[in-house]
Amino acid sequence: MNPPRVLAFMAHPDDVEFLCGGALALLREKGWEVHIATMTSGDCGSETLSPEEISAIRRVEGVRAAAVLGGTYHCLDCLDGLIAYDRQTNFQVTALIRKIRPRLVFACSPQDYLIDHEVSSALVRNASFMAGVPNWKTGPDGPLRPTPHLYYADPLEGKDLFGVPIVPSMIVDITSVMETKAEMLRSHASQREWLLKQHGVDEYIEAMRAMARKRGELISADYAEGFRQHLGHGYPQDNLLAAELGDRVHPYAKTRNDP
Repeated sequence: MNPPRVLAFMAHPDDVEFLCGGALALLREKGWEVHIATMTSGDCGSETLSPEEISAIRRVEGVRAAAVLGGTYHCLDCLDGLIAYDRQTNFQVTALIRKIRPRLVFACSPQDYLIDHEVSSALVRNASFMAGVPNWKTGPDGPLRPTPHLYYADPLEGKDLFGVPIVPSMIVDITSVMETKAEMLRSHASQREWLLKQHGVDEYIEAMRAMARKRGELISADYAEGFRQHLGHGYPQDNLLAAELGDRVHPYAKTRNDP
């Protein structure tokens, strides 16, 4: 029997590693096959290199990061800042989901600081559902049924574009795999250089740890990641992530005493 497959499908190289690398590492320990996909190859992620040059570098980094989990990296070759919710991209995203045939999908938060993340979230949401519709023609791979379980990762810094905190519905303790998550993120060396020049951030790994520590505090863990499950009509209603990871997954409801 083939192992179950998980697909983390986000906007740019390193988004997955930063936002849900820990959950992926935990699923890998459970025997899941890991796939990481990005809409773009990060063509705008350099102050000094051309789009073609930095894209080639970041593709290699994506492959290396996925390889930490024995996984596979995929890229749709959209352009940074121009990820479009259009016919062509919807079909591309759906075709890749049908090819991989995941049971569980991670996507960007629907509310985030960057429009690329929000559009990517909508594309993955739509494709996860439409992958099961026979008349939605995308290529040789047939409809995917049942609809995969869909989870949204936290936005960067845990807040939306207005600075309002996004409250997860579940928090995953990733303490035991934190170094694996860090190793995946270190594969994206060019992103550290870009953030240093563009944003003045020279603590790439520490920024990730700080975000994970903040979520961990909510469940008395050293490090954690937050998620919300898509529970709209037509999507699975059981919590597959909790079923697979057991007591590492903590249901969460905001209280008055939370920050």
